[in-house]
Amino acid sequence: MYSKEALEKDRIRRHVWKILTEHGVAKFPLPIEGRIPNFVGAEAAARFLVNSELFRNAKVVFCNPDSPQRPVREAVLHQGKLLIMASPRLRAGFLVLNPKEIPRRFYRQASTIRGAFRWGKQVEFPPKIDLKVTGSVAVTLDGARLGKGGGYSDLEYAILREISAVSEDTPIVTTVHELQIVEKIPMTKHDVPVDYIFTPKRVIETNTPYPKPQGIYLEDLPREKVENIPLLRKVLSRKGIELK
Repeated sequence: MYSKEALEKDRIRRHVWKILTEHGVAKFPLPIEGRIPNFVGAEAAARFLVNSELFRNAKVVFCNPDSPQRPVREAVLHQGKLLIMASPRLRAGFLVLNPKEIPRRFYRQASTIRGAFRWGKQVEFPPKIDLKVTGSVAVTLDGARLGKGGGYSDLEYAILREISAVSEDTPIVTTVHELQIVEKIPMTKHDVPVDYIFTPKRVIETNTPYPKPQGIYLEDLPREKVENIPLLRKVLSRKGIELK
């Protein structure tokens, strides 16, 4: 039985995927349904982010592995910053990419998920992160965010918070098309809001009223995720929690 909030989130996702497609701004990989959608103008949105003071001041950048944020990941490497990515569904932990260990001609390749596995190092506990970039299906002007529905971005943040790789003060940003900005998204305590939104046209500081999760909320954690993610079991074990 789905909650009212879950049904509304699903409606918003379907609405955004539909209007991006209808307006002809959806880009490969297609179809965009079920994905963090790639969009016309993703490179321009990435440039706004890369030219921001937030990005310039960051030495370690965490970025999601989805297509619209690939230009951000490549820029991280070109600017000599450490890039952190999550492996798909967190099953292999995190990937750390050091541009000093990658030939410059392979930076673009390394900014893809396949290339990240080739050029990055798999780690369970990444270094402290200065800036977290997340992909979104939809956002609001006050920082509410909606992903593609798997809950892995929120879980990544919860794990990073538990191991002190991020804190309450770590900026969380996203790049989206203007059509991905909606009026309202229901938020729960495990949903991670964004502090800044970068579109192809503008930069939005959300001054979000939504609190960031302080870590893993066990009561909201599906058992299958614990069973399928060794890192999650290790983090819970460190907290003295052993699920039987």
